[in-house]
Amino acid sequence: MLRYIIKRTSIAILTLWVIITITFILMNSIPGDPFTSEKKIDPEILKLMKQKYGLDKPLIQQYGIYLKNLLKGDLGHSLKYKTRTVNEMLLDGFKNSSRLGVLALSLGLLVGITFGIIAGINRGRFFDFFVILIAIVGVSVPNFVYSALFQYFFAVKIRLFPVARWGTKMHYVLPVLALGSRYIASIARMMRTSMLDVLGQDYIKTAKAKGLSKFVVITKHAIRNAILPIITMVGVYLAGILVGSFIVEKVFAVPGMGKYLIMAIKQNDYTVIMGTTIFYAAILVFMMLVIDILYGLIDPRIKLD
Repeated sequence: MLRYIIKRTSIAILTLWVIITITFILMNSIPGDPFTSEKKIDPEILKLMKQKYGLDKPLIQQYGIYLKNLLKGDLGHSLKYKTRTVNEMLLDGFKNSSRLGVLALSLGLLVGITFGIIAGINRGRFFDFFVILIAIVGVSVPNFVYSALFQYFFAVKIRLFPVARWGTKMHYVLPVLALGSRYIASIARMMRTSMLDVLGQDYIKTAKAKGLSKFVVITKHAIRNAILPIITMVGVYLAGILVGSFIVEKVFAVPGMGKYLIMAIKQNDYTVIMGTTIFYAAILVFMMLVIDILYGLIDPRIKLD
């Protein structure tokens, strides 16, 4: 296990380095810079600003300085918000985005797995068709449609929840539902398919032939193996929602990471864009490593070489 973790960690570090390098090259290939977007800026002032942020140095030297600072955990200063560092901006946004994301994914797991198991057990019955319908609608309809509908019915018409903003517990409900709807649909569909596949395996038939009860067969044998594909989905989903769902955050005015990234893209704020990209990549790579290890723990048939 230790050898496998070291191997995967090395690959993860190499992957991150490649992402950092590609992102750095692409960002410096984009025409313009954060300063030239300012109206009537004095050339001398522009020169001084580039010197301050090291943008006057050769590209390879800028790259070396950036990597050196990155190893220290320093993502640099925002080029547009002079008093703020990228670390501070990401931390502020991440707290809200991660809270929203974890709640939405928890809702998706709880409801999606439950629906998928029940639908798989009751194939061809009413609840099975109900789950299929939910899965189709949930995957097909974009998050911003759910956001608008929930705002209209639950905030404007019924007035149960606030329309937008972020602060009290009531502000969480609508964005969590809007973001979690797609996860409920995807997880329910995947869990149903996986359950049907597992229930048709020979070892399930053998367990039934031994006289084990249906409850024991399903809980001890079927669910444990059927849930493996869900682990892969959860890892990818978690990496994504931890850094925010840009559209949902925008609709509900949630001050998450999506807010800072969108502003940075509009303003060509290189350091914020790169910091967000690297942060997201690091979470994604870490989650994939955790998924691989969990596979081996949950299913002894999988060998970690």
